[in-house]
Amino acid sequence: MGFFQDALLRLNRVVQSYAGDAEFMQAAVSAAANVIVADGDTDEEEIEAALVSMRANPILEKSYDTLALEKALFEALARAELRAGRLENLQQVAAIADRPVEHRQHIFLIAADAADKGGITESEHKVLDDLAAALAVDKASLLG
Repeated sequence: MGFFQDALLRLNRVVQSYAGDAEFMQAAVSAAANVIVADGDTDEEEIEAALVSMRANPILEKSYDTLALEKALFEALARAELRAGRLENLQQVAAIADRPVEHRQHIFLIAADAADKGGITESEHKVLDDLAAALAVDKASLLG
């Protein structure tokens, strides 16, 4: 990649961090929502863990307040109640597959933090497998 392309890419990332990276935020809430509903129970502790993990992310923390993240998460949770909605959520996650690996790992770890409340169930592991595949990240090393 040339110097100017690299500089433009960096500038674009800085602008997105201040303007709000909606694609990244949608991937985060969609991944978390699919894990939260995986076991058939929408657990408040998992929701809280997802929100805490999102607030700890530097991209989301700069761009979105807790209320905006909470609103987007509840919209994603509503979608996740139906198979078509879970597919839509997975597509939101896959939309960032061309991002740097660090971004993709952050999205996966936000979902993993939500799943880990109370221990990761078999159904949550299946969703994490799907998310890892969509994000092209190594689930085992990230959960290790």
